[in-house]
Amino acid sequence: MSDNPGPARRVPREEVRRRLLDEAVRVFTERGYDDARIEDIAHAAGFTKGAVYSNFGGKRELFAAVLGQGAEDELATVTAEIDAAGDTRAVVERVAALIASRIVTDTGHGQLGLEFAARAARDAETRAVLAPMRRAQRDTAARAVAELTGARIPAELAGLILHCLTNGLVNEHLADPEAVTEDVIEQAFAAVLTALLPPA
Repeated sequence: MSDNPGPARRVPREEVRRRLLDEAVRVFTERGYDDARIEDIAHAAGFTKGAVYSNFGGKRELFAAVLGQGAEDELATVTAEIDAAGDTRAVVERVAALIASRIVTDTGHGQLGLEFAARAARDAETRAVLAPMRRAQRDTAARAVAELTGARIPAELAGLILHCLTNGLVNEHLADPEAVTEDVIEQAFAAVLTALLPPA
């Protein structure tokens, strides 16, 4: 009888990506972009740094993927609320509450977003990674507004306004959490979203 256990089970690609993203969030949040090392992220996830390069292309792309994943999770939650509720006012209140809760409980993603935006302002290669992701987020916000009954203005413009509002609220909460509280954020988001939508 052989003691050889046979070949190790190959980890599915989606699981590799998920584990790398989970560790990347932690390491980038704790150390910031400059001090985070791909080797440490890969090792903590149980892989070699080659797994990062084969799944994301490099550190910059991994950082962008972390931000993109957070946005996708938020969108999925908001879309579910839109689909589940029939009354526009109730949807506005619920979506505003969800956005506010996410901003105050997930400050790590907010900090990472600020850091990446600051890098993009000075570095064309970072901007080339960030710009398409931001465009996709604005387009998604525009589609969400369109699903809600449309807006008083073109959906693309409404999406831009909501995207910028969310980013601005993230920044203000990080800078002054005692004044820009969850309740204040919820009120601000609900007020702007209500103003953008046509009367019920």
